[in-house]
Amino acid sequence: MSLELIATKRDDKGKGASRRLRHANKLPAVVYGGNKEPVSITLEQKDVQHKLPNEDFYSQVLTLNIDGEKEDVLLRDIQHHPYKIDVLHMDFARIDALHVVHVHTPLHFVGEENSPGIKQEGAVVSHVLNEVEMECLPKNIPQFIEVDLSEMHLGDIIHLSDLNLPEGVAVLALKQGEEHDTAVVSMHARKGGGADEEEEEAAVDATEEDSGEAES
Repeated sequence: MSLELIATKRDDKGKGASRRLRHANKLPAVVYGGNKEPVSITLEQKDVQHKLPNEDFYSQVLTLNIDGEKEDVLLRDIQHHPYKIDVLHMDFARIDALHVVHVHTPLHFVGEENSPGIKQEGAVVSHVLNEVEMECLPKNIPQFIEVDLSEMHLGDIIHLSDLNLPEGVAVLALKQGEEHDTAVVSMHARKGGGADEEEEEAAVDATEEDSGEAES
């Protein structure tokens, strides 16, 4: 069951109108796409705040109930106040069940404490990525991708191509070529530990090289 937000259409726009909404504990937003005109809407700040801790809010299909009319959307942008907990503005994109969407899916790392690298080899884990951009139909959007570290040894690296993906889901970066098969997580030696220095440098260098390719 998707998360639902109650919204109302608004005609008043501009900085002054947005400021008045925020003073009334509401926030401005816009919904666009789906061969329809963009619509400016108003949300309740407390309703949004209640849903922010939910990981699904950022990657799963949401239901916007605008004056009683429901639309399926994805959150595309959220602007936070620089020092308060308030949200300043949100953008939503309408979706079509038959059209592929791009989503940023969180990674959940499991099994670290049982890995040979941690238990026996004095390794430490470096998380290079915490989420991955995926391509799939709305019905196939995963809540998260599980990354199993339980078999990792010192010097091992898990890349994007090693991820266990659900059916119908693709990593967007991999469609651009093998050079975009970046590191997700690596195990390297503790600084000052007893592990072989060359192994430590090799693991760190490989991680930095993959990370650099991802940024280029």
